[in-house]
Amino acid sequence: MKTPVSIVGLNGALTLAVVMAIAGACLIGTQALGLTQVLEVIAGSGTTGDRIVVLGIRLPRALAAFTVGFSLGLSGAALQGLLRNPLAEPGVLGVSASASLAATIVIYYNAVALSPWMLPLAAIGGALLATALLALAARRQGSVITLILIGVGLSSLAGALMSLMLNLAPTPFTLSDMINWSLGSVANRSFQDLLLAAPFMLLGVAILMVSRRGLTALMLGEESAAASGLNLTKQRWMVVAGTGLATGAAVSIAGAIGFVGLVAPHLVRPWVRQHPAHLLIPSGLLAGLLLVVGDVLVRILPTTTELNLGVVAALFGAPVFILIVLRRGHRRG
Repeated sequence: MKTPVSIVGLNGALTLAVVMAIAGACLIGTQALGLTQVLEVIAGSGTTGDRIVVLGIRLPRALAAFTVGFSLGLSGAALQGLLRNPLAEPGVLGVSASASLAATIVIYYNAVALSPWMLPLAAIGGALLATALLALAARRQGSVITLILIGVGLSSLAGALMSLMLNLAPTPFTLSDMINWSLGSVANRSFQDLLLAAPFMLLGVAILMVSRRGLTALMLGEESAAASGLNLTKQRWMVVAGTGLATGAAVSIAGAIGFVGLVAPHLVRPWVRQHPAHLLIPSGLLAGLLLVVGDVLVRILPTTTELNLGVVAALFGAPVFILIVLRRGHRRG
C-alpha cells in the first residue's frame, strides 16, 4: 500500500518540530546562548566555553531525550498493533520496569566496572524477557484485561525488587545512582552513552519497521491474518525482539520513563486513519519531541532541585492513560 501524502507531510512536520526543539534545547539554560554561538560550535568553531556547554552538555542531553522517546513511542505503537489494544505500552505492560530492574541489578553489584556494555545488555535482557512473557500470554489468553493485569503484575514485581535493593544498598553513592535510575533522567548523558546503546536501538527499530506490514494484517484479527499468509509466530517474535531491543536500549540511557509510548500513538492515531503501519514513525517522532520539550521544561522550572524527566512524563502521561480507559469504557457502554 502506498503511503498517503498526508502521512509524509505529518512525518515532515514532526521532524521539523524535533529539529527546532533540539535547537531550542541547545539555546536554553542557565547560561543563555545565541543562535549564532550554537551554529559556530556546530560548524567546529566557537569558544571553548560554548563548545563545552553545547557539545558536552546540552546537545547530547537533547539527543538522548529524543532517541529514548523515539524508541519508546515506536515500541508502544508496535505493541498496540500486535495486541490490537491502545492501552499497550512498554511502561504499562512492565517492559520498561523489567529493563530498569535488570539495569539496577548491574548498578547494585557494580558490574559496570567490568565493562560499559553491561548496562545496555542487562536492560535489553530484562526488556526481552518481559516482552516474551507478554507475547506468550497474548497467545494463550484471549482477554486483553488479563494481559494488562499481567503487565501490572510484572511492574509491581520489578518495583518491589528494586525497592528491596534500595533498602539493601551497600553505599550512599549506590543508593543515589539507583534512585536516579528508577526515576528516569537524561541529565549528564554523553555521546558515549548514546554510542553504546545505538547498535541495539537501531537493530530494534529496524526489526519493528520490517514487521509493520504484519501489523496491518493483524487489524482484522489473527485468523484473518493467518488466512492471508501471515506467519503469526514469526510476526509475534519479531515485535518481541524489536520492542525488547529498542526499549532496553532506551532504558540503558535514561532509566525508567513511562507513558510516553502510550500517549504518542494515541495522539497520532486519528491522523493516520487508525493504520498500524503508518502509526510507527510518527509515534516515535512525537514521543521524542515530547521528551525533548519535557527535558527543557525540567531544566528551566524554578525548583530547588531539578525534577527527573521520568517524573514529569508520569505526571503528564498518567492522566492521559486514565482518560483513554474512561473513553473506552464509555464507548463500550
